[in-house]
Amino acid sequence: MAWRLRAGRLAAGAGAGVVSASYANCHFATPVPPPNVAAKELQRKDSMRAGHMLFAIPKKGRLHERIVEMLKGSGFDYNRPERLDIAHCKDLPVSLVFLPAADIATYVAEGNVDLGITGEDIIAESGAESGAACNVIMKLGLGKCRLSVQAPQGDVQDVRQLAGKRIVTSFPELAKKFFAQHESGKPTNVKVISGSVEAACGLGLADGIVDLVETGTTMRAAGLEEVAVLMDTQAVLISNPHTAHPELVETVRRRLAGYLTAQRFVMCTYNVHRDNLMAATQITPGKRSPSVMNLETDGWCAVSALVEKGKVASVMDALERIGATDILTTGLLSSRMGD
Repeated sequence: MAWRLRAGRLAAGAGAGVVSASYANCHFATPVPPPNVAAKELQRKDSMRAGHMLFAIPKKGRLHERIVEMLKGSGFDYNRPERLDIAHCKDLPVSLVFLPAADIATYVAEGNVDLGITGEDIIAESGAESGAACNVIMKLGLGKCRLSVQAPQGDVQDVRQLAGKRIVTSFPELAKKFFAQHESGKPTNVKVISGSVEAACGLGLADGIVDLVETGTTMRAAGLEEVAVLMDTQAVLISNPHTAHPELVETVRRRLAGYLTAQRFVMCTYNVHRDNLMAATQITPGKRSPSVMNLETDGWCAVSALVEKGKVASVMDALERIGATDILTTGLLSSRMGD
């Protein structure tokens, strides 16, 4: 409940004073409150809607835009007023709460919000620190990277050489746990910084770092190389184990799963003679199985099947070789596959 009051303060706008709960209880009924106080209080009351499930979204960073695009494509219709960190969906009793990605796992695990999207690395770090757990509902395939140990190029041949030395990271719990298994007496000195971790070695602050690697461009530009991988990570949908909205959680999961399927596949339709149908369905097995309908022309049938986007051209070539005709591909906006 304390967090929900803090969320109301967030919604009231950055840098502005917020009317306290006690003030609201005692004075909101004043016949003619000052205009600025009334506006702020109405905004606070509207910031949290009774019965709404709270869904935490990263408020900025490399994943923010992609997640917002995914939500829009999944049918989450909302309007986020400028400078507010809460937005209410129009067709679902869901309120989106925009939070730092590093905090989302903790808020979900402790029940302050019901649902969230964040990285597997953050969940692992948060769980190692607090012991609080959340349910991982589905992997989203966004922000794939790896959490790795990095050191100046040519300096370290084996990660055990860094055990007991100076390590800088924004993942202290995971780093300590990893190096503990390689130590032979002297504990590893793990220091925490939140930004520009890759500069630590060059500045003489560390002998190695533990940081995320996506393409490796930043790592190589800093003169570092990967020594060991702690874990592979990507964005995931998580929920509180004791949420009061299990049906809404499932609705959200189905919407996101439908959007992700639509992004991965196209619908391929074509006509083929029944003599070649078996060969055709081996080329286009579909996600579960192809749909086959008889045509008025004797011996011919129409086939529809999902095909992965990256394989469309080669699939169409193969269908042509077996005599299929009228081959068309159609993009998908969303889907429901019963998954």
